[in-house]
Amino acid sequence: MIIDIHGHYTTAPKQLVEWRNEQLAAKGDLSKLSQPDGPEFTDDEIRESLLSAQIATQVERGIDLTLFSPRAAAMGHHFGDEAMSRHWSRICNDLIRRVCDLFPQHFAPVCQLPQSPGCSPDAIIDELKRCVQEMGFVGCNLNPDPSGGYWTDPPMTDPWWFKVYEVLEELDVPTMIHVSGSCNPHFHYSGAHYINGDTTVFMQLLDSDLFERFPKLKFIIPHGGGAVPFHWGRYRGLAIDLKRKSPAELMGDNLYFDTCVYHQPGINLMAEVVPVDNVLFASETFGAVRATDPENGHKFDDTRRYVENSPHLTAEDREKIFSGNARKVFSRLNLPA
Repeated sequence: MIIDIHGHYTTAPKQLVEWRNEQLAAKGDLSKLSQPDGPEFTDDEIRESLLSAQIATQVERGIDLTLFSPRAAAMGHHFGDEAMSRHWSRICNDLIRRVCDLFPQHFAPVCQLPQSPGCSPDAIIDELKRCVQEMGFVGCNLNPDPSGGYWTDPPMTDPWWFKVYEVLEELDVPTMIHVSGSCNPHFHYSGAHYINGDTTVFMQLLDSDLFERFPKLKFIIPHGGGAVPFHWGRYRGLAIDLKRKSPAELMGDNLYFDTCVYHQPGINLMAEVVPVDNVLFASETFGAVRATDPENGHKFDDTRRYVENSPHLTAEDREKIFSGNARKVFSRLNLPA
């Protein structure tokens, strides 16, 4: 079985974006919205948005299941206020639940959370519990920088976040650390801000005792761990200087990288330096990169090929990456043995 732990609903019906634009223009004033309760979708519209896109690609690439969440760049935590984010997140999560009800053989639900700059992350707990306890979501995405590229909230190792971590441990919910769009003109959202977020949070964790304090936390840093594998020696050295655990020790049963790395040398590097037990298969389809590589005619995000062709991985390693590690991490996945 092949489980893709990182997929976003990037082909949602156009009504979703239209409603969001209307919400932002109205600054959250429900009296100014044509559909205050959110956009309406027929089941057929949802099916049409997926059958020729994500599902067709899944089938073509032999992917059995995708852990599916709202589009990351559209979470838009830096827009509007806390109430607007809460309303938007609820609409997006409800839509993901419908997708998974229509196509349970293809998707398992992962939620976005209603964050807002300067607002206590405690406010996200109600939506987290609603999604997990009432709707059967198996994971969540948590934004380390709701400001959209200005990093105005405390680091993820600060007590500011601790009540959320207590609930994540209690519910046993794996958490992908995923920023949203960037409003800082210095940072392209996927080419810079995403990788900045991944790398920044890894360093915060390396220079902390967070996993000693919360030993059951399970964090996933996407996009191959950002710049971390390429600078593995730097982080090993910093850990020695700081008298902290080495990167591999830090990861343990708490921290995982995914395979959203879009070329063979990148996956080969991951396979050499990152413990195989801490690597989860993912492609982010359709996500940040949709182009075809002119050098070989393959899509950049067809990451299965890279895992299968890496000379550093054994058959046992590949089985762990493709499904074994995901089964271990996502305890709420209901999968056949």
